[in-house]
Amino acid sequence: MGIHGLMSYIGENHQFFNNIKLQNTKIVIDGNNLFHRLYFDSGLDLKYGGEYDSFTDTIYKFFEALSLCNISPYVVFDGGCDCSDKKFETIKQRAKEKILKAHTISRGGRGTVLPLLAPEVFKQVLMQLQVPFVQCHSEADRDIVALANQWNCPVLTLDSDFCIFDLKAGYCPLNYFKWKNITSLKDHSDFYISAQCFSIENFCNHFNHLNKALLPLFAVLNGNDYINLPFMENFFTRVHFHARTSSAGRKNTRIQGLLNWLAEFSEPKEAIENVLKHLKQSELEKVRAVLYYHMDEYIQSEVDLAMYFQNKEIGPHVPTVLANKAPEWILVALLKGELAPFLSDCLTLRRTFLHAQVENNRRSSSHRCSLYIRQVIYGLLISEETFPDATLGLSAKLAGKASLSTEEFGKVHYVQEYDRHEQTLRKINIQAVGKSFNSVKIHSLQRLPEISILDRTHFLLETLKVKADVHALPANLHLTVYITCYWIAQAEPKVTLHHLQALLLCIVTGELHKLIYKPGNYVTRISSF
Repeated sequence: MGIHGLMSYIGENHQFFNNIKLQNTKIVIDGNNLFHRLYFDSGLDLKYGGEYDSFTDTIYKFFEALSLCNISPYVVFDGGCDCSDKKFETIKQRAKEKILKAHTISRGGRGTVLPLLAPEVFKQVLMQLQVPFVQCHSEADRDIVALANQWNCPVLTLDSDFCIFDLKAGYCPLNYFKWKNITSLKDHSDFYISAQCFSIENFCNHFNHLNKALLPLFAVLNGNDYINLPFMENFFTRVHFHARTSSAGRKNTRIQGLLNWLAEFSEPKEAIENVLKHLKQSELEKVRAVLYYHMDEYIQSEVDLAMYFQNKEIGPHVPTVLANKAPEWILVALLKGELAPFLSDCLTLRRTFLHAQVENNRRSSSHRCSLYIRQVIYGLLISEETFPDATLGLSAKLAGKASLSTEEFGKVHYVQEYDRHEQTLRKINIQAVGKSFNSVKIHSLQRLPEISILDRTHFLLETLKVKADVHALPANLHLTVYITCYWIAQAEPKVTLHHLQALLLCIVTGELHKLIYKPGNYVTRISSF
């Protein structure tokens, strides 16, 4: 999330920050924010599918810097979409914007669209460095706040919502975190990272000692990435705000004026009732409920991530909808980041957004190539339900049937996919394919781990429509060869010899890299985490 205009405003007012020397501490890191910033700020390739070698080097260097300063990182990632679906319209709008950005980049223009595998590369490096991390079951902000306050340590991210949360040890914006310039003490006995830490006390004192309990109301009234209340415009047109800071630009007038106005009240209830005075009588109860509902998003969660980091316990705070759909082994794998968040979206919402890539928008989405694999995955996720013939409905999907009636949707098992079609976002209902394991009736999700490795391998080969004739190759390359064969058969436009040679060269180079740079040679293993 992010409060409209707040990040640029506080960036122009450094009196809201304290200069700190970060060392000998834990730090809670917003994982999604960090891998975006590390990739984009390093000037890496965005046009040709990702520059993952250089990205890996950057990640290593970042965590080496933390280790030198005896800073223990705990990385927290977002999970799937909120089960309430309250942010659906915003997610859909962002997906549309990414398609347009990807198109601009493909034509030589400027923009930022994260390469598809960057999050997975980031997690792989974390595992290699033994940096502890967790993938939450939905958006991670409130869980991050709870963990940081429990440990009384700062949060590292670049999200203005953390200016609203009441963080005991503050929030360090990534753009003021000088990890590339480690400083040593005069006797060179110790190292630290210079950073600026946002102080909620400094911020509130600047606005006539504003009660920090009013900040969530400020965020809701001002608006953020997910909150847009059109009926509040009546309030803004009737209330005259005073921007008392002479240096205020027009873009910051509303922010300053709203904060100065809120400083006149002692607590949120009093301020809310004053907001309601400026609205129509018919709107009062609705607006009151909406304001309190969205303010609750700035209360730290009850999820105990410290318990997870200490002994890997899931805890009792799994969303009910997900807990009812997923067995414990899936919940654990989601928390460990072993399964992608889109799986929980498929389970709870029967929907997923396929990430836009930089490609030729006049051709079909590159996600089309892996369609059948996703259909089989959807079949496994809803395996406890009865399946119709796996071929039914596929021709209708290929014809572009975008929607079904409620009655139709209930009879046939679909997952709604949002994917690029030319330069637009299109919704298509993709039918799940129910498959068996060696003629045995499909297992439930609960019992999937009980299936033998032999049966799982057969299931995979059957899904990919390939043969198991790879025994002459090292075991770690078997899956790579299987997927390459599937890609050659399914890709559109067709794979050329040059494509295949380029891929084989990358595979051989990767194997040589493993031999030359064995663990412990390339980078000192960070064992203190």
